[in-house]
Amino acid sequence: MTIIYCYDAYCGWCYGFSPVIKKIAEEFQKEFRFEVLSGGMILPEQPQPITVIADFMKDNCKRVGELTGAQFGPDFMFHLNRAEDSDWFPNSEKPAIALCVLKEYMPDKAVQIAADLQYALYYEGRDLTDDEAYRHLLHEYNIDADEFYTRLRSETYKEKAYYEFQLVKQLKVESYPQVLLQVSDSKFYLLAKGYTDYETFHQTISSVLIQIQSAQN
Repeated sequence: MTIIYCYDAYCGWCYGFSPVIKKIAEEFQKEFRFEVLSGGMILPEQPQPITVIADFMKDNCKRVGELTGAQFGPDFMFHLNRAEDSDWFPNSEKPAIALCVLKEYMPDKAVQIAADLQYALYYEGRDLTDDEAYRHLLHEYNIDADEFYTRLRSETYKEKAYYEFQLVKQLKVESYPQVLLQVSDSKFYLLAKGYTDYETFHQTISSVLIQIQSAQN
């Protein structure tokens, strides 16, 4: 059985949800395989400056912080508070490609990788549309930089990212975070939709496992 975490690197609620899904992934690592899919939340036909969404993001970050306790770093908040001085053009494509590359190296750490990408954005203030935003992770993960950047810039991994975007649509996921449990090719259980605290999430998983066991008996 596979727990599928549908997220986007630019989703503030996913950032707030990171500690919850990481704890669940660690706790249930023997029971489930964990997969992370990028949804492609921000894919403008033409690059749009952060000024377009800065006010929305600022309000969203405030609500995320109040509900989840997530902290947004000053280097990130600069781009919201002084958006007119920012050179950011948010786009979900590159972090989705990076996730596809990094997951191939360490498929069992997909949840941690997604969390690390969001920490790089929301706390460290790294521009995820910039190739250099990922370099610090390569040393941490012991990944050859030349090999990583060759993959990051290849059409192969771009196609993988867009395949994930389409897969998320096929799963009828329209907001993030959303977590599903796949038990067969056609059987899915909804475990979480939107930010969900650890206790509620854990209880839902336990209840679904009981349902599955009952159905098998």
